[in-house]
Amino acid sequence: MDMHNVVIGPHGATPEDVLAVARDGAVVEVGEAAREGMAFARATVDALAARPEPVYGVSTGFGALAVRHISPELRAQLQRSLVRSHAAGMGPHVEREVVRALMFLRLKTLASGRTGVRPLVADTMAALLNAGITPVVHEYGSLGCSGDLAPLAHCAQVLMGEGEAEGPDGQVRPAAELLAAHGIEPVELREKEGLALINGTDGMLGMLVMACADLAGLFTAADVTAALSLEALLGTERVLAPELHAIRPHPGQAAAAANMAKVLAGSGLTGHHQDDAPRVQDAYSIRCAPQVAGAGRDTLAHARLVAERELAAAVDNPVVLEDGRVESNGNFHGAPVGYVLDFLAIAAADLGSIAERRTDRLLDKNRSHGLPPFLADDPGVDSGLMIAQYTQAALVSEMKRLAVPASVDSIPSSAMQEDHVSMGWSAARKLRTAVDALARIVAVEMFAATRALEIRAVAGGTLAPATAAVLAAVRAAGVPGPGRDRFLAPDLEAAHAFVLSGALVRAAETVTGPLA
Repeated sequence: MDMHNVVIGPHGATPEDVLAVARDGAVVEVGEAAREGMAFARATVDALAARPEPVYGVSTGFGALAVRHISPELRAQLQRSLVRSHAAGMGPHVEREVVRALMFLRLKTLASGRTGVRPLVADTMAALLNAGITPVVHEYGSLGCSGDLAPLAHCAQVLMGEGEAEGPDGQVRPAAELLAAHGIEPVELREKEGLALINGTDGMLGMLVMACADLAGLFTAADVTAALSLEALLGTERVLAPELHAIRPHPGQAAAAANMAKVLAGSGLTGHHQDDAPRVQDAYSIRCAPQVAGAGRDTLAHARLVAERELAAAVDNPVVLEDGRVESNGNFHGAPVGYVLDFLAIAAADLGSIAERRTDRLLDKNRSHGLPPFLADDPGVDSGLMIAQYTQAALVSEMKRLAVPASVDSIPSSAMQEDHVSMGWSAARKLRTAVDALARIVAVEMFAATRALEIRAVAGGTLAPATAAVLAAVRAAGVPGPGRDRFLAPDLEAAHAFVLSGALVRAAETVTGPLA
């Protein structure tokens, strides 16, 4: 895939496509094969529209109002009314990358040739993406069934030249002005097209794809910080031996242990857990780090599999099949996506929890094996990192709340026609918050562990080459080491930025080579 040109065909999209469009502004093009499929499906819809029998979404109302047959002269109004009435979101604006992912994924389904829209509709949506026009979508409005209705309707409204959107300059303006400024003609929707624009799992799927990408980086970063903490606490690396993980053959566990072992190779500090205060075994937060992080990695692998299947899907109701039949279905139900969004929030919360326990151990003079209380310069006069751990603990508690599944909830709507919903959008929204919290938790552990390692090094300890490289990179990035108390919030933000940028993992990899 050219990062500057994503060609949409009839057979779905890849996670890399989604990230390129949502985050990197890749140019989108509707391929010829997709156009042929859309033209065939549109001809099928036009033929059905000309028949006297009612067909859902083509010549009827929607939801509980599907019992009414709509006459031909009212069908354009039917589609406009559908979009306008469903653009009923409330609350804060959703992030630009989420809206771009949502639009791209709806465009992907339009290009499948299963929805019955004209190629013109797909071209106009691609034009919006390429012009950097981002519809204003609100936090609340999706139940995750019949698709992400309100969020998608706000996007469809902009396609019609109505509503509000953010321009490439970041300013929110009326959609009609933005379309005119970029030479984009608003679409006059025809039969079924309004419905096809709003009936998908695109919002929750886009957020899943982005969360998977972000968590992949954070799982590796957490392996690095776990290794830093193990070394700073004079723990034993023998628990990372591959033969121990081979007898419990979870692939994520083996990968996490291998990462930690690579980072700790050559350390003169590990294995001294018997010296100052004899320990037969390290605490669980140290010894079981690969098991917890590994379970999260395996959860992530399952979530990616679900995302890939959904990216290959054509989610709409009704759909146009290859033999020309138009059939109602329930493929818009967000349960498959909602479940893994919730599952990832659980895995992320547990990873944050074990990282916080390691941080607390680094700061407690009774359990840190010779480190000063709270890693302070002059304990009592200085508080060191005491309150950094409070902040980390607050984030962990927030993640536990966010780990409560949204997908077990359901609330009936549309006069009991839509009587079971997925709440997948809500699961996705809270996962985004959880991913951000996890990055901050990992950053605090890194901040504490690097300070502890510097204290060990000053006392004559020999750091592993990889951890020494991490320490040097952290200090070069402006994250300070031991010393008198100072304004801590900017330092923690610098640590957070270091983790988010991938610099933590890259620093370790200058010695270890690629980490999993």
